[in-house]
Amino acid sequence: MWRELLPIGRHSGSGGYRRYAWTGADAECRAWFRAQAESRGLTYEVDRNGNQWAWLGDPAAGDAVVTGSHLDSVPDGGAFDGPLGVVSSFAALDELRRRDAPLGKPLAVVNFGDEEGARFGLACVGSRLASGQLTAAQAHLLTDGDGITLPRAMEAAGYDPDAIGPDPERLARIGAFVELHVEQGRALDLTGDPVGVASAIWPHGRWRYDFRGEANHAGTTRPADRRDPMLPYAETVLAARREAELAGAVATFGKISVEPNGVNAIPSLVRCWLDSRAEDQTTLDTVVGGIEKAARAHADAHGIALDVVRESFTPVVEFDHALRDELARILGTDTGLTVPVLGTGAGHDAGILSGSVPTAMLFVRNPTGVSHSPAEFAAEDDCVTGVLALADVLEGLART
Repeated sequence: MWRELLPIGRHSGSGGYRRYAWTGADAECRAWFRAQAESRGLTYEVDRNGNQWAWLGDPAAGDAVVTGSHLDSVPDGGAFDGPLGVVSSFAALDELRRRDAPLGKPLAVVNFGDEEGARFGLACVGSRLASGQLTAAQAHLLTDGDGITLPRAMEAAGYDPDAIGPDPERLARIGAFVELHVEQGRALDLTGDPVGVASAIWPHGRWRYDFRGEANHAGTTRPADRRDPMLPYAETVLAARREAELAGAVATFGKISVEPNGVNAIPSLVRCWLDSRAEDQTTLDTVVGGIEKAARAHADAHGIALDVVRESFTPVVEFDHALRDELARILGTDTGLTVPVLGTGAGHDAGILSGSVPTAMLFVRNPTGVSHSPAEFAAEDDCVTGVLALADVLEGLART
């Protein structure tokens, strides 16, 4: 399975992946998922929001145990973020069949669409739509960098954009959702454990900053006569780093758009996006508020107009305590593994679904701590341990 996925959407120059929602690479990943389901005799279906499902047992029986993740990527992302969870889910089902495990509940593997938000700027679109956290009207307004709307992209890929929206009937069938994911950090590497259980996802969001100045000639305009939005932007990047370090949080300007974007032109507009995350809401509010205050002061000093828009936000997600404790019990008591419980600053579909169904997460050790990069890595032995741990969890949850 891993070998089949590896070449899909891989960029020859960067070595990273460009599997963006509703593109050709995404279609290949989706075809791979369907082939995996059908080769195992699983019941395959696509829901109204384009999420793919593969069922072992009756999909309508209810109280199902569901696992899975996503197959799309960030720009030039790594091979493990998302796909490890999907591949491990199919492998865990294979392991349960090998064991001839007695299962009293249906199982399913899911591939949620557009988790990374790389194309339309909003993460977890598929799970947000299913859970009602994103309305159909809001989704229809999402646009990519080429001006293509989400409905147009879905339609071009062969899906009905008019069908999207909340899917409470489907979510009501799910008794528990467990997502396996490569760790996006080094906590497990530092403890020496191959697998961990998630406790919570930090609150996080994305804010768009528009610094508006005046375009002019780079060679003939005196510094005193310039209204250059690049200057307050640069000062704001440094302010974000300072605010985050003081609070023990993270704040990143990772995307920028400049107009007119000429080497010999002073910009008229610098549009940039802030990603910020913290362990609790109060800290996040302090960091984001401090960054905006600094940005406005720097903009005023240079005669620049500034607009700040919050494009997305996810509050702190505490995973279901009973389910989390059951995972720790199954893995600690039944297998003898030492399973640390750790928080994460990264968002996931499991976090979105947590408001609708009991959810939990397993992390597989990432020895470098690098993620959203071609250098992302997990050792094969750890991945196998993750599969076996997921199989143990699914068996334990589906028996009861």
